[in-house]
Amino acid sequence: MKIAYTHLLSHIQEKPSIKMVSDNLFQLGHEHEVEGNVFNMEFTPNRGDCLSINGLLRDLAVFYTVNLDQKKYSENIDKLKIDFENLSQDICPQISFLKLEIDNIPDTYKGYLNDYFIDLNINKNNFFTDISNYISYETGQPTHCYDANKVNGKLIFQELNTNQEFETLLDKKINLTDKNSVFLLNNEVINLAGVVGGKRTSCSSETKTVLVECAFFKPEKIIGKSIKYDIQSEASHKFERSVDPACHETVMRRFINLVSEHSNIKKMSFVSYKFGDITAHKIPVNVSKINQIIGINISEDEYLSYLLKLGFTIDNALITVPSYRSDIETQNDLAEEVARAIGYNNILKKELTIPKGKISNNYDIENKLRYFLLDQGFYEVINSPFVNSSSDVSIKVDNPLDSNREYLRTNIISSLLDNLIFNERRQKDSIKLFEISDVYTSNDNQIDRIRRLSIIASGRAGHNYEDFSKKINIKHLTKLFKKGLPSENFDFQILDRDSTKTKIKNEIIGCEVDISNFSTEVLNYKEISKSPDNFIQYCPISELPYSQRDLSFSIKDHTKCKPLEKFILEYDDELLKKVFLFDYFYNEKNAEIKIGFRFVFQSTGITITEMQVNNIMSVIIDHAKKIDGISIPGLN
Repeated sequence: MKIAYTHLLSHIQEKPSIKMVSDNLFQLGHEHEVEGNVFNMEFTPNRGDCLSINGLLRDLAVFYTVNLDQKKYSENIDKLKIDFENLSQDICPQISFLKLEIDNIPDTYKGYLNDYFIDLNINKNNFFTDISNYISYETGQPTHCYDANKVNGKLIFQELNTNQEFETLLDKKINLTDKNSVFLLNNEVINLAGVVGGKRTSCSSETKTVLVECAFFKPEKIIGKSIKYDIQSEASHKFERSVDPACHETVMRRFINLVSEHSNIKKMSFVSYKFGDITAHKIPVNVSKINQIIGINISEDEYLSYLLKLGFTIDNALITVPSYRSDIETQNDLAEEVARAIGYNNILKKELTIPKGKISNNYDIENKLRYFLLDQGFYEVINSPFVNSSSDVSIKVDNPLDSNREYLRTNIISSLLDNLIFNERRQKDSIKLFEISDVYTSNDNQIDRIRRLSIIASGRAGHNYEDFSKKINIKHLTKLFKKGLPSENFDFQILDRDSTKTKIKNEIIGCEVDISNFSTEVLNYKEISKSPDNFIQYCPISELPYSQRDLSFSIKDHTKCKPLEKFILEYDDELLKKVFLFDYFYNEKNAEIKIGFRFVFQSTGITITEMQVNNIMSVIIDHAKKIDGISIPGLN
């Protein structure tokens, strides 16, 4: 949004330079560029209150003596009789109408109004629309002008499913679809609320009687409409960020004043509709909390003085938030206001102190469990605590992130089962997963949070020649856990596979235990004390293509399997990214073993060549040939 420096200056007593104002705006958190005498402002979406002259002046009042008392019509106004009905009061809880009839349409504008168009390089339209645009620029409240002589019949505001063509006052025809908040005249859309008016009832250079609409729309009902219909308007930009719901009469009286300065008003009438009370938000005075948040030490008087300058009021230890500040809700928001006023650059640095303490037993236990399972070939997963099914003890969330996941889970194993099925459908033949997380139960309106370890496994026992033909079962897992954890803590069960709807028949083994069942003394696994330097380090995934080769071996002497496997799996070359056993067969007739290894080659910097792959494979083949009792089918 563009705002002229001279327009701000006319309301500031101290008359600061444009550089001083620019520096102050940056301190207040308002990004901008200075283009001549114009500030090209960039406001965050939560600061819709700043999208005007008055909005910026309210913030600049921290530094200067600011006069916001623009001239307004102060006399009584006749009550407007209008046939209007609001059928969507939850979307538009407040709306006002002003009807004016003037003697003549002015040929020229007063200096301040004329400067508005010149300084900001804005094209003039017609008298009433020009006044409306200036009012929006000055106050931040968009208004819409109808030619009153064209509004014949009942005017209705409603959110409804529309499917009709609508011609805007910008001469653009759009097809309204789905739900839209609109104004209807005799069942025809004349205004897309909060976005753009219609050509049918728009003002022209001949209009002498105007019906001015001033409304407050819920921002969430306006957001996205301008993008959907490709209409960029100042009104939609402001309504999407929320406007002041309590300014209607003030804005309308200012509108009357501006018109009266350019033409004689013959008739005027006004009516305002309020559908429910707009209650001012109040926050308790708590200077100690503010000091804690910001990291400073200011007095309560200083703290309150900043808030008073920013338009807040204080009464009975309560801070009343101005109606135009919809972004202020908590002590954190008030702290931000004070910090902006002080200037973040003026808040002194403090040395960060971290209290010393011992790692809790729970943390130590979880880490020992985690590292043991990782060393045994398990993969850790982290699932969402929200699920789509409930039980008698499930807790329903009032505001779920996903409407399909409205409940807090009561167990982890169900989530792990979904993970297992996902991997099985992607041809993973050895799946071992675990998760350490919280589950939630409800008992007599009391929410209990329990820390648990859950384990699930299925498929091949391993990808070495000894375990390749073995399947994971309870016996296998019990034996595995005896290496470092007491197996009696784990009640492994065979889970029902019928619900998985897969053709795979491998047993699914799982268990779930409370972390509280363990103690640091029980966990005697020692291998996790290895140096962090030995841990696998992250490296980015290469975007270059990979190459893969398979190599099969025929082994007559079983004792040669281990050394062959050790050599292949430990062979070190920067282009060889992965090696694993993908096939194993034992011939009972001649006691011959056939195994197959898959080699995956890839580089992070170059596209590997056939020759590079062949050279590595030749080294591996030559080594294998030297081992007695091993042959390579197709090569020997």
